[in-house]
Amino acid sequence: MNESLLRELVPAVIGALVRRGADFAAAEDAVQEALVAAVRVWPDDPPRDPKGWLVTVAWRNFLDATRAETSRRNREVLVEAEPVPGPGEAVDDTLHLYFLCAHPSLTPASAVALTLRAVGGLTTRQIAQAYLVPESTMAQRISRAKRTVSSVRFDQHGDVATVLRVLYLVFNEGYSGDVDLAVEAIRLTRQLAAKTKHEEVAGLLALMLLHHARRPARTAPDGRLVPLADQDRSLWNTRLISEGVDVLQAALARDRLGEFQAQAAIAALHADAQKAEETDWVQIVEWYDELVRLTDSPVARLNRAVAVGEADGPRAGLAALAGLDPSLPRHAAVAAYLHERDGDPVTAARLYAEAARSAHSLPERDHLTRQAARLNAQLRS
Repeated sequence: MNESLLRELVPAVIGALVRRGADFAAAEDAVQEALVAAVRVWPDDPPRDPKGWLVTVAWRNFLDATRAETSRRNREVLVEAEPVPGPGEAVDDTLHLYFLCAHPSLTPASAVALTLRAVGGLTTRQIAQAYLVPESTMAQRISRAKRTVSSVRFDQHGDVATVLRVLYLVFNEGYSGDVDLAVEAIRLTRQLAAKTKHEEVAGLLALMLLHHARRPARTAPDGRLVPLADQDRSLWNTRLISEGVDVLQAALARDRLGEFQAQAAIAALHADAQKAEETDWVQIVEWYDELVRLTDSPVARLNRAVAVGEADGPRAGLAALAGLDPSLPRHAAVAAYLHERDGDPVTAARLYAEAARSAHSLPERDHLTRQAARLNAQLRS
């Protein structure tokens, strides 16, 4: 494998796709996937025309991505600006496709990645960020999933748990990422909730509704990120909060707790507080304990450290944070917040700046940068 040759060919291949009608960003994504395929295929089957091979594969990738994006946009025109309350409409082809992509021949992780790419319309880069893995790793995973399902019959549906994981990631990307898919995820989850009495479907729907209810307050008019404690709670959608709480209570009454129900319970406690200082942090810590027990997720442990810091003081929060991997996303931001509350602005300013450098979104980076600048200004005065 001649890696220098690959690097030399990249500009020419991107140029070839642009001349065929691809925009530059889409061409870059398509060529990236073609390079991953070349690394896998060329050592055993080197092409006679490397550039032609890359152009052909990249153009095919571009067409696949374009078709997926077109399908996604066509689905979104059917969705109103706010989620419609109550049971979802009759199940449409989109939810059917989610189940087909969650095929039993795939691992759950591969099924989620394939569905996000083929049905959700997300780019490989967005999916990689959601999974916290390098883009090249995710491209390989999606390529393997495509090869696996290319030779199977789609007469077996995947399980509900895998579809829920896909819907959860689609919602998160729509809620905080570059593509607005949150309302579409809620619409599909409503359909699934109407079709099944699975308590975790209800838990996920409640979680989505409760988070979406706070969306109008998450950003200021100038686009700045507004932390939960500083949000104007009069902007929260009380209709969605009420519905989310009702759905959650019905799910919890079945006494079969799952991770989405636990997350929704935490969101409900935040929504129940009329003021930030009225938040029941002790009960939130208890729910995080349940979530950690269910998932052993490092992200849940990170969020639990924040809750412990609010319930028992910043030093207790730092102690809860101590056992976690510092490379975990948002670890530096959480540590900065707890150190500031503990009266250590020097360490907090350094950690805010560190967190800003690794932030995945521009609003988050700008918020963390302003936090560091605020503390540094206080230290100079």
